[in-house]
Amino acid sequence: MTKYVYRFGGNVSDGGNGDKNLLGGKGANLDGMASIGLPVPPGFTITTEMCTRYYEEGETYPESLYEQVKAGIAHIEGVTGKRFGDASDPLLVSVRSGARVSMPGMMDTVLNLGLNDETVAGLAAISGDERFAWDSYRRFVQMYADVVLGLDHGAFEEALEIAKENNGYALDTEMSADDWKALVAEYKKIVQDEWGKPFPLDVHDQLWGAISAVFGSWQADRAKVYRRINSIPGDWGTAVNVQAMVFGNMGDTSATGVAFTRDPATGENIYYGEFLINAQGEDVVAGIRTPQYLTRQARERAGAKPLSMEEAMPETFAELVKVFNILETHYRDMQDIEFTVQQGKLWMLQTRSGKRTAKAALKIAVDMANEGLITEEEAIARVDPAALDQLLHPTLDPKAPRDVLTKGLPASPGAASGIIVFDADAAERRAELGEAVILVRIETSPEDIHGMHAAKGILTARGGMTSHAAVVARGMGRPCVSGAGGLSIDAKNCVLNVGGRKLVEGDTITIDGSSGEVMAGEVPTVQPELAGDFGTLMVWADKVRRLKVRANAETPQDCQVAREFGAEGVGLCRTEHMFFDAARITAVRQMILADSEKGRREALAKLLPEQRSDFTEIFRVMAGLPVTIRLLDPPLHEFLPHGEAEFAEVAEAAGIGVDALKRRAAELHEFNPMLGHRGCRLGVTYPEIYEIQARAIFEAAIDVANESGDAPIPEVMIPLVATRKELELMKAVVDNAAQAVFAEKGRTIEYLVGTMIELPRAALKAAEIAEVGEFFSFGTNDLTQTTIGISRDDAGRFLTQYVDKGIFPRDPFVSLDIEGVGQLIELAVERGRATRPDIKLGICGEHGGDPASIAFCEKTGLDYVSASPYRVPIARLAAAQAALQARG
Repeated sequence: MTKYVYRFGGNVSDGGNGDKNLLGGKGANLDGMASIGLPVPPGFTITTEMCTRYYEEGETYPESLYEQVKAGIAHIEGVTGKRFGDASDPLLVSVRSGARVSMPGMMDTVLNLGLNDETVAGLAAISGDERFAWDSYRRFVQMYADVVLGLDHGAFEEALEIAKENNGYALDTEMSADDWKALVAEYKKIVQDEWGKPFPLDVHDQLWGAISAVFGSWQADRAKVYRRINSIPGDWGTAVNVQAMVFGNMGDTSATGVAFTRDPATGENIYYGEFLINAQGEDVVAGIRTPQYLTRQARERAGAKPLSMEEAMPETFAELVKVFNILETHYRDMQDIEFTVQQGKLWMLQTRSGKRTAKAALKIAVDMANEGLITEEEAIARVDPAALDQLLHPTLDPKAPRDVLTKGLPASPGAASGIIVFDADAAERRAELGEAVILVRIETSPEDIHGMHAAKGILTARGGMTSHAAVVARGMGRPCVSGAGGLSIDAKNCVLNVGGRKLVEGDTITIDGSSGEVMAGEVPTVQPELAGDFGTLMVWADKVRRLKVRANAETPQDCQVAREFGAEGVGLCRTEHMFFDAARITAVRQMILADSEKGRREALAKLLPEQRSDFTEIFRVMAGLPVTIRLLDPPLHEFLPHGEAEFAEVAEAAGIGVDALKRRAAELHEFNPMLGHRGCRLGVTYPEIYEIQARAIFEAAIDVANESGDAPIPEVMIPLVATRKELELMKAVVDNAAQAVFAEKGRTIEYLVGTMIELPRAALKAAEIAEVGEFFSFGTNDLTQTTIGISRDDAGRFLTQYVDKGIFPRDPFVSLDIEGVGQLIELAVERGRATRPDIKLGICGEHGGDPASIAFCEKTGLDYVSASPYRVPIARLAAAQAALQARG
């Protein structure tokens, strides 16, 4: 019989050995905490394998699981001395999800399960607190109705607000036992009206309903979006954790909280967190009540009045600090902890490696290595390369004027400006139109995940530093200001009132997630300085990586940024971008419109000094380093005018009639230009184009070598080659141009001629092409398009569904399709090297900055990757991690 249930707590451990793949992160760590003697309420974990089977078998369970869960409940009963469903001393449990990797807020939880009209009386009697018992019951009915029955939680929230208003209460804590009894009756009526059946009172029915809801939440829309954003495979499944309830809502000696062993925003080695007295965990993370600070230092720094846990519960806080130290030493990483204090006794409900900002990740990794807790290589492995993107972009200019509207909590650092939107759908819709948006909500919920991802920043009126908005924003690298109590949000009418001022949807605001400030209008930014921990980690990464890292750049400014970020050359310089310059487009169009080689050469002669100047500036920045220059690639019609006014202007400049110009444009029109007269096909038809470009390259290279004494290394790349003959013809054009320039200048320099592998045929015929080509650069953007037959310009309309349905594990234009496109690359590498063992191999598509794709490049034995300038540090770190992974 397959084992699907693993028990923990009460000196019992069924194994699993901390296997997160089997038990999920939460289950593995609950078992881990129990095994090292920390106070963990007893429970059991249903494995991720059961989740997979649940979906494979039409959302049903094998009979064996019912017996195993029954044994799990018996284990909890044995440790606690309480019985599930017992009217006199009932056992209550929580039912929680737990995926392999943390997905905060994305899946479902049910607390206080096991309450009904009989057991609530038993809970009141055994606790001596009738108010607590009925408060727990109303929480359970509301949560169960939302999570399991799928009813609108807003109806329950509205009933609570009406009850408070009728009684003249401001806070939930003012509600009496009789008030809660009346509200439970109202809640049950809502269930009957909305669900059409009475609220389920059988505790075993409740348990299986909750287990199925947690498994079901794995396929909830918000979970799918989160998985897609974070490249989490859809077939991993989630575990379910069933655990004895402990109660933070049993009066003023009870509390609940969320804590981090280090500051997840800055990485400082200080305790960070929040707690609430007389509350349950959902009150903290859902942002329903604004919590209190964990430490006195944090409270004083924020200027807050309510006592910190350190001050209000000093003995329990001291015990918690000991647990912090034990957990960080045991797991050797910053921990994110959930805890409950029940009548003075501390219980640990969860620990996991905490979500953190890129700045915090860097500091924590470097500090822990310097503290001797981890090695330099472990520090390299700890930082998510993609998260570095947060550090590589501008921040608010400290000298710029700021029209501060209000201040909230600095929940996730960074700054963003954008137009106000009030719901997630609007954020996604307007972001797709290219607008920068700030999502403004009273509080976020997991259903907002798609809008949070689309937004440049997030602003909430309620919630603390560990609320859903804060945790998810930090994980995404989005700036977030939470708990901005000065905001009055009318989401229905799309109006925001703050400090006597009225803002509406579409107005621009700026938020600073590092200070908590909310400002009217757009505030200017400054470029980042990458030193300190960033520089330290990059030095460590460069010591272990094998892959070289270059940049895709075609302007001196981009090249300069790339060098500052550590690029070791240019892996792709697209020359067509230079031709679109307003000062040159006329000559380009004259060349296209010419009806003879002589006419084309006359137009190209005007472009030669411009091209030479382009390359000279790039070579100066990259002196001594390789620069891969792709000769003209796009079809010629892209350079021609489109509107009537443009046609008239070009016709006049070219000295031909508008009708003649339109005829030429019609002649050049292609139904599928991506597969048409472009790339080397232009060079074969009009070799003078490539000849002039090659001449410009070699003249510029020799000029820079003469003036600096440090010669650049041009690598001339022929695009869209499908056959050996094409490359042979084009290489002859380049070589002839090089020899002519060398003779004129009286100097030679080192150079290479190679090709971009972007067609399946080129990959298949790599052995023959390598007889001519001295390097291959894999153009994975086009290679992906031509291999899977999908245009990346149009694929956004349906690729999301392909990822959600598991057809592709992730967007193949973001992360390389290793099973398909990857096979072609591996084959081309093998065949190319068989012909030319010293052939230089690189990748220059957008995948060159994707960590997963870089790991494939390391495994395949490429020599370098090339990424956009701002992704060079990401590629350096990812290359180091790939090298460490390859070592095992």
